[in-house]
Amino acid sequence: MSTTNSTRAPFPGHPGAARRVSDLLPVFPWDKLEPYKSTALAHPGGLCDFSVGTPVDPVPEVIQKALAAATDTPGYPTVWGPLELREAIAGWLHRRLGAEIGPQAVLPTVGSKELVAWLPTQLGLGPGDQVAYPRLAYPTYEVGARLCGAEPVAYDSVDELDGSRVRLLWVNSPSNPTGRVLGADELRRAVAWAREHRALLVSDECYLELGWEAEPVSVLHPEVCGGDHEGLLAVHSLSKRSNLAGYRASFVAGDPVVVRELLEVRKHGGMIVPAPVQAATVAALGDDAHVAEQRERYAARRAVLRSALEAYGFRIEHSEASLYLWATQDRPCWETVAELAGLGILVAPGDFYGPAGDRFVRVAFTATDERVEAAAERLRAAR
Repeated sequence: MSTTNSTRAPFPGHPGAARRVSDLLPVFPWDKLEPYKSTALAHPGGLCDFSVGTPVDPVPEVIQKALAAATDTPGYPTVWGPLELREAIAGWLHRRLGAEIGPQAVLPTVGSKELVAWLPTQLGLGPGDQVAYPRLAYPTYEVGARLCGAEPVAYDSVDELDGSRVRLLWVNSPSNPTGRVLGADELRRAVAWAREHRALLVSDECYLELGWEAEPVSVLHPEVCGGDHEGLLAVHSLSKRSNLAGYRASFVAGDPVVVRELLEVRKHGGMIVPAPVQAATVAALGDDAHVAEQRERYAARRAVLRSALEAYGFRIEHSEASLYLWATQDRPCWETVAELAGLGILVAPGDFYGPAGDRFVRVAFTATDERVEAAAERLRAAR
């Protein structure tokens, strides 16, 4: 006989609980795509998946070797990582981004999505605060605000924001999903606004090494920030430029006071990058050759897909950087998703990234050469 007392409140997390964190969040967008994926999988030629944008090429050998050499690490690593790691990050920031920064102002993170989602919470934001992010944006900016109880606010221009309530201002260049690149002048205006209103500006720069028709610049570059990183953070990931999505290797850098605060909070939470991944990160940041090789692969795939999409009738907007083509047929995005699924091609609907994207689709060129060519051939044949 059951001994359950039906008058008791449900366990936390169970249906009927007074408060469930999942109730604060939007529906996980990728779940909506499953029926269209099933349609695309049924195509006789197989699925051409350009939706999520996950790397498919091998992890560079120099990184694999560094990871393997560090596998005999039975002790606990530290949240901050060894000095060698932080010097490698600071050195890369200086060499590739022009940032004047030291190892005390960088912090490895367990993937950039984790940081984006939990940063407002770790900074102590909550009800009454606003977290602002671009109107077309990676959905995790909104999720991070909701997790801590802050108000998420989408913007087209920082000038339209309430400077008295915005505590955290996200910028994203190159943009996911549009591939748009913010110039130094635009970034300087955002920095000036954030400093005037005492908001922390966090720049998501995960695609910065993947500029095609524009040269992205970091918010930490002296021409943008005046050589002063106060009130600024930049987020970087090795997932795209080094095929390390499976490693969860990333870092945040900038204002050393804020970095130190994050370090203290994350030590309590045990948010530690595994020691072998820390070693792999050092190797990845010290080798530019594999990045150049991967760029060539992506450039070739981008050219094939762009040509085929335009010939089919799509218009490509922005897309001057990142790993995506922002494409439209000037009709509702889900109609386009369904049409392409019928050709065995899966893309992401633009409204995943906000209502402003509801007539676009995002096409990732992270599939293999063979799948890219197969999709291009189907598009050409269906014209």
